[in-house]
Amino acid sequence: MPNAFWCFVEDDRQGMPKKVMAEVLGEAARLAGGQPEAVWITDKASDAGLTQLGEWGAGKVWVLENAAFAPYRSEVWVGAAAELAAKESPRAIFGPVTSRQREFVARLAARLGVGLAADCVGFALEGDRLVATRPIYAGKLLAKVAWAKGPCVATLRPNVFRPADAQPGRTAAVERPAVSIPGATMTFVERREEAATGLPELAEAEIVLSGGRGMKAPENYVILEDMARVIGAAVGASRAAVDAGWRPHRFQIGQTGRTISPKLYMGFGVSGAIQHLAGMRTSKIIVAVNKDPEAPIFKIADYGIVADLFEVVPELTREFKRLLEK
Repeated sequence: MPNAFWCFVEDDRQGMPKKVMAEVLGEAARLAGGQPEAVWITDKASDAGLTQLGEWGAGKVWVLENAAFAPYRSEVWVGAAAELAAKESPRAIFGPVTSRQREFVARLAARLGVGLAADCVGFALEGDRLVATRPIYAGKLLAKVAWAKGPCVATLRPNVFRPADAQPGRTAAVERPAVSIPGATMTFVERREEAATGLPELAEAEIVLSGGRGMKAPENYVILEDMARVIGAAVGASRAAVDAGWRPHRFQIGQTGRTISPKLYMGFGVSGAIQHLAGMRTSKIIVAVNKDPEAPIFKIADYGIVADLFEVVPELTREFKRLLEK
């Protein structure tokens, strides 16, 4: 529908939208004053996934379904999405800040010839104009930006916006438009292998434990993983730890890694370099544990412990277990 707010679906590759879509749809509904529309590009849309999108408030789901959409290739996705956008003229196009959507939404904005507001933390309507708020200068300042022409394309930081209230039993209209499928010109992925950690996904977790150079060695991350399993947390890492080869890049928090905004962030042996702070400073509560009392992270921490993390982490784990067993 013309002037609709579109939300591009981030799914778990198993046929279900990720919970971050509840936040994207919720914010789009608030701004639209009604029902936003979801756009799902996939090789196979599940009935359960369509039901979930409807219960999260989508008034319509545009399903672009074709075997050529898996694995993800930006030139294939962008071509199909741009064709549909040109036909339907949405007012705004939203996507969550994830590894895949960061690239896809940026390329889509370029294809449509419009501006992109990336990593947004707020939106407002000023008359008929949509204004986005986003961090700049490694999160030191917040800038307000508007679009010279539509559609307004933006990515939304996870764990910042209020999720849509689920409405059990609510359904969305489903449209399956015919679009041309551009041929893939590049091979990005030959094979995908990702070991499951059994822990929450980093960008969506409400509690994040992060280890830095102070962890000393990759095998020491097991103590953070043990605590994470007790309290249902995700485990991340600083750039220094990733550069040292201790953790894969997908766990890196910071300007060149993942941007997170959990309810609770706990940094262990993390000094607090500017690029790391850019990725986590919007966390609701920040706890820092470091032997160096002059570590920069203490300047933004709500709670700080100057101590050896190898003494603090096991003690915290025991205490969390004791509290949760009550």
